[in-house]
Amino acid sequence: MQQPLMFITGGGIGIGRATAFAFAKAGYRVVVTDVLATEGSEVANAIVAAGGHAEFVLLDVRSSEAVDAVVAQVEQRHGAIDALVLNAGIAHRVPLSEMTDEKWDHTMDIDLKGMLRVARAALPGMRTRGSGAITALSSIMGVAYGWGEHVHYSAAKAGVIGMVRAMAVELARQGIRVNAVAPGYIRTAQALSKEHSLGPEGLEAAADFIPMGRIGEPDDIADVILFLCGNGARYLTGQAIVVDGGLLVGRY
Repeated sequence: MQQPLMFITGGGIGIGRATAFAFAKAGYRVVVTDVLATEGSEVANAIVAAGGHAEFVLLDVRSSEAVDAVVAQVEQRHGAIDALVLNAGIAHRVPLSEMTDEKWDHTMDIDLKGMLRVARAALPGMRTRGSGAITALSSIMGVAYGWGEHVHYSAAKAGVIGMVRAMAVELARQGIRVNAVAPGYIRTAQALSKEHSLGPEGLEAAADFIPMGRIGEPDDIADVILFLCGNGARYLTGQAIVVDGGLLVGRY
């Protein structure tokens, strides 16, 4: 029996990297895509070195033409995608007083429209086969948390939730499930950035008000994504699973 195929965007670092390894360990063939060629190639090579099956493909989700071409090439080599993980995203700090149309559009083009482009390209193959699972990365900032100087990011991540719910309803009778994961504070390059996020000191301080008493790790998110794309979640669609160590329910 052929191994299932997983396709991930933003798979070179952070949550994407951990997710690629988690799926490979679970027996998936993994297609790692990213704009970061060195990091993405390293992930695919490490999976292969460990005995798994993976390849890296350079992909900028801002280009519909590139997305369509890459998905078509992957399906030509491997068949329809079983698990699609929409992870590519950016989060740049921009105060409202400096929010230009260009800065707003740049984030939306990657964090929201980029997900639509990739899902749209993969859906025909899933429809033909009558099955498939899509998981999109949102954030607690798109579910229930406000983040000053990141209005464009928060709006995009809230948009991911709406997109997931609508797609889930539209695709359910075609055998395709669509869900979202909304991470809390996770130890990634983004969160560790002083320019655009908390920075190392701020991230560690956050552990004090997280009920579980620690910052999340990329593997904490990757394992939930793996569950959502697997048979254990076969009757679960249109949901946004918050993975935050109890942060949202524990704030008073």
